Amino acid sequence: MVVKKKKQTANAAVANRRQTLRRCQSSKKPELQDIEDLFSEDETEKIREALLKWYGLNRRDLPWREEEEDVDVRVYRVWVSEVMLQQTRVQTVIQYFNRWMSKWPTIHSLAQASLEEVNEMWAGLGYYRRARFLLEGARKIVAEGDQFPKTVSQLQKIPGIGDYTAGAIASIALKEAVPVVDGNVIRVIARLKAIAANPKDSLTVKKFWKLAAQLVDPFQPGDFNQALMELGATLCTPTSPSCGTCPVSDQCSALSISRHDSSVVVTDYPVKVVKTKQRHDFSAVCVVEILGDEESSNGHQINNKFLLVKRPDEGLLAGLWEFPSVSLAGEVGLVPRRKAIDQYLNKYFTLNPRKTCDIVSREHVGEYVHVFSHIRLKMYVESLILRVEGGMNDLVSKRDKEIVPWKCVDAEVLSNMGLTSGVRKVYTMVQKLKQEKSSSDPDLDIKKRKRPSIK
Repeated sequence: MVVKKKKQTANAAVANRRQTLRRCQSSKKPELQDIEDLFSEDETEKIREALLKWYGLNRRDLPWREEEEDVDVRVYRVWVSEVMLQQTRVQTVIQYFNRWMSKWPTIHSLAQASLEEVNEMWAGLGYYRRARFLLEGARKIVAEGDQFPKTVSQLQKIPGIGDYTAGAIASIALKEAVPVVDGNVIRVIARLKAIAANPKDSLTVKKFWKLAAQLVDPFQPGDFNQALMELGATLCTPTSPSCGTCPVSDQCSALSISRHDSSVVVTDYPVKVVKTKQRHDFSAVCVVEILGDEESSNGHQINNKFLLVKRPDEGLLAGLWEFPSVSLAGEVGLVPRRKAIDQYLNKYFTLNPRKTCDIVSREHVGEYVHVFSHIRLKMYVESLILRVEGGMNDLVSKRDKEIVPWKCVDAEVLSNMGLTSGVRKVYTMVQKLKQEKSSSDPDLDIKKRKRPSIK
């Protein structure tokens, strides 16, 4: 009778959890009551022991995990790695981390860098605001006495260091028994506890922090937190969890439920959240190449320069260099796009084909869609080759860089700049078009140079 009663109780619990999960999946509001009590002491100890043992045998060999005796250097390395790892794959981060540490091995060397240098080093990682916060944080720490904060609460006062980064630094580098909660941790804990609640809801996230705080090992907080994140990154993945080799499968409520009910699978946890619809933006991008005032021995124009403008210091891609561009109201034709570009170039650079320059070549290159986390940007790309009256020196002397920060660089400098992936793609499109046209008509450059001025 006792066994039968336990089985009935277990079945009832499974049914209740299943119903709760389905309610949550069909409801827009989180069911906070679904998050049950904390882990028992026995569960906590078993999870700690199993995870630490597994991590000791399976931890990945990563550069930021190397032993470091100097506390400040250790904190700095963990800080940089954790910021880089946000929204970025580990394998991608490794090369960036190594280059960064080679150039700025200490916080003092980073504090002396310029934002432009930092952005160039960061190019390709995306989310450039992270790089700016690293620089601002380094400058703040050095200015206030060269000492790294030594607790979570002190770390959170540094620009760009939020709850997660502070917890990671404090636990990994400073051995403070504090939790970390990121997407991997949420997924692991949601499955351990079979939590059927919206993982993006702020109140739900607070519950995850509470559960993570209970689990963190007081003697090896850094290793435990890394183990929890590593488990989510390698075994307890979003769509293909390796439950058969998971060190905490015996404590996993989601796995237990799925074994009793074929209609429920482990990947039902955490509940899927509908992503916010991306905004659709449009812009006209003009790669302006200004012909040099000298010719090489074989008749080719040399000293050609590309015009770059600097984005505002706030907002999307703040402070980064790009080709001249204008926002569009929607999908518009070639004529209104060129009109908008012409008005922009005339207003900020006095580049006016009727007065200050001649158009040597102007071609529509193509379209390119660049996807940000919240924006889908469609760019209409064109190439514009100009000959400026008086040459580059005349153009430079006329313009006030305080209005729109800008510069002209040659192809070699441009190729080595830390440009965003979107800007680099646009440049590649233009170069590809040039190569195609050159191969089909070897005399094209000569024809363009001999083209009469357009007044």
